[in-house]
Amino acid sequence: MGQLLWLASYPKSGNTWLRAVLHNYLRQPAVPWDINRLTDFTAGENGAELYRPYDPRPASQYSIADVQRMRPLVHRDLTTAFPGMVFVKTHNAVGYVEGVPLVTPELTAGAIYLLRDPRDVAISYGHHLGIDLDTAIAFLGDPDAAVGGTDSKVYEKHSSWSNHVVSWTPSPDPRLLVLRYEDLLADPIERFGRVIRFLGGPPAPERLERAVRFSSFGVLSDQERQHGFEERPANTDRFFRTGQAGGWRDILRPDQAARIERDHGAVMERFGYL
Repeated sequence: MGQLLWLASYPKSGNTWLRAVLHNYLRQPAVPWDINRLTDFTAGENGAELYRPYDPRPASQYSIADVQRMRPLVHRDLTTAFPGMVFVKTHNAVGYVEGVPLVTPELTAGAIYLLRDPRDVAISYGHHLGIDLDTAIAFLGDPDAAVGGTDSKVYEKHSSWSNHVVSWTPSPDPRLLVLRYEDLLADPIERFGRVIRFLGGPPAPERLERAVRFSSFGVLSDQERQHGFEERPANTDRFFRTGQAGGWRDILRPDQAARIERDHGAVMERFGYL
């Protein structure tokens, strides 16, 4: 098999933006693609509804072992979600929990991995989770960090930001494309063009320009403001906040920035953040 192409990232690193560009490029709509229809072409893997065929109980009652027992079955089901290759969003790290892989190797065709400066991630993810900055910074440094376990979302293992990045990018691999959020912001045409080439391109210039324009932060945030966004957590007022790079300089205290750099310095340096 091997039909799953993972759209992988630590949360708040540009995954939704990538999915919007893919929809707007591959589907070629006449108007910007509806952000509440991003699952039309890119599946998720942690929605509780995917697991209910194997366990009809409310998903909040699933143990971690329950979820891991079902996860490979759900991944197998996802291979038939669409004809051909299936794009699947995940925030899981690569690794094993309860002896079961979080990312099923035999069903994997490849991955696009996005990463973002953890100093900006801490701010954005703190807002997303409805927690204060110090708690968010501690969460990014926790090797056991996980979310889910609700009736709508099953267990998802992030680990620390550094572990997450390293787990997906241990060495160069022709089946892996690694992108930095900051580079996408600086030159979206060139960087998203790499995505299309990775998928078998070359990109059509006008089509790519329109897809990037239809997926701009302004367009996405306007859609959320007008129609809401189904993926926005209930404890935050908006999903699309600023979309900027380097905002941490105006928000983090020096000791907060120093803690992130201490926790993740080696990986930050590897990817040009220090």
